[in-house]
Amino acid sequence: MYIYNVTINIQEDIHDEWVEWMKKEHIPEMLDTGKFSRALMTRVMVNEEMGGITYSVQYTTESKEMLQRYYDEDAATLRAKTKPFEGKFVAFRTELQVVSEQ
Repeated sequence: MYIYNVTINIQEDIHDEWVEWMKKEHIPEMLDTGKFSRALMTRVMVNEEMGGITYSVQYTTESKEMLQRYYDEDAATLRAKTKPFEGKFVAFRTELQVVSEQ
């Protein structure tokens, strides 16, 4: 199992609108690709020196191959939909391989 983790720092002036967009549009669209079985959105509980509010969104997928299919087939289209928030967030992505789940 793999987790595709996206960590986002969003500016406070657009925060509420962005959270609603994530919950009602973006995360459902990610799940609708059929590449991910679940999504978990969490707020990172730190005070950022650069300001803003930080979130981690973790999308669970069955394999590295399925994640690659997401990159090849869906990533560009879904990332393009962040245009309304352009310049108001910083994001970085991490791939995690689940080693053990208790």
